[in-house]
Amino acid sequence: MEKNTIRFVQEEDAEEILEIYKPYIKNTVISFEYEIPSLEEFRTRIKKISADYPYIVYLEDDKIIGYAYANRQKERAAYQWNAELSIYIEQSHFRRGLGKILYSALMDISVLQNICNVYGVTTANNQNSEKLHEYLGFNKLGVYHHTGYKFVYY
Repeated sequence: MEKNTIRFVQEEDAEEILEIYKPYIKNTVISFEYEIPSLEEFRTRIKKISADYPYIVYLEDDKIIGYAYANRQKERAAYQWNAELSIYIEQSHFRRGLGKILYSALMDISVLQNICNVYGVTTANNQNSEKLHEYLGFNKLGVYHHTGYKFVYY
């Protein structure tokens, strides 16, 4: 019988989480990163984010297959009540509702931390993300045109 769990991230999760994230860097424009961060850099990111914001993982039979976190939306003091959300699912587990489960849990935790507004940023043509945000009631605020150049050859 499958055992599914959501829990807060732990520092020792960094390697498993980075393995989920790597294909997003190497093969998609979903992440705007060009280079895969070192494991140590990734651990540092996890510690920094999870010190102030919720960072959760989804486990299936004790294996992490997805993660999500909130992070500071902008640096100015008045933005402290806002957060930008991110979610990454191991690609063989798409279309199983994990995004809805993780995002819903993340938003519930964010409310408990007095975060007033959460924002999701999607790249163009990321239909899975667009559908997730629409399902969860996010409103489209705007579009950045001609930004985030990756895999563009002139």
